[in-house]
Amino acid sequence: MADIDNTADPIPLNRWEQSNPNERGYGRKFRQLVEQGQDVHGEARLADALAPRGSVVLDAGSGMGRVGARLREVGHDVTAVEKDPELVAMSRELYPDLPVIEADILAISPELLRAHGRPTAYDLVVLVGNVMILLAPDTERRALTTVAAVLRPGGRLLVGFHPAGGGPAHGRHYPPAEFAADAQACGLIVEQQLGGYALEAVNPDYAVWVLRKPDVVNQVTGGR
Repeated sequence: MADIDNTADPIPLNRWEQSNPNERGYGRKFRQLVEQGQDVHGEARLADALAPRGSVVLDAGSGMGRVGARLREVGHDVTAVEKDPELVAMSRELYPDLPVIEADILAISPELLRAHGRPTAYDLVVLVGNVMILLAPDTERRALTTVAAVLRPGGRLLVGFHPAGGGPAHGRHYPPAEFAADAQACGLIVEQQLGGYALEAVNPDYAVWVLRKPDVVNQVTGGR
């Protein structure tokens, strides 16, 4: 099990960057679906339900921008962060109104966000699309700690990935029990585990979690 790494450590290459370029068809696939008018908003529908209208949302590992763009369309203040230059370029072409920061998830910080004129505290962080299984080896807790640091107390984190195959060939197997333990070790509360973004029952093929950052005021005062 990975330790909580020092966030000042150098940022290693993630599994996506280490993969064969021929295996990186995600952006092209979803661009085609968007251009065909297909429904690609499953993740965004659940994310929208988790946050009041007008919330401040961080889409971490935003890919070609489809989730963040949809959340912006329905009224949220969204910031997207993506490291892959090809996906960043695609996002800016398809969704020019979506603010995208070209950076690694592990580099997210109030300082980075402030430097790009974006909010430094968020009501919801979206970490979907197999991002967790494409991180650099042994940086899972570091990534969770990094995004939790920009969540407001009581804020939520939506996570989704294929835990045991079925996703990218270069993604790791990440057993649900191990992920839950990592989240709790990073100070996050597991509110829900689901089997998909339409509230499917827990299953071995896909896993979705709703995590919450503890509300410090309620912890201290026993709020009502």
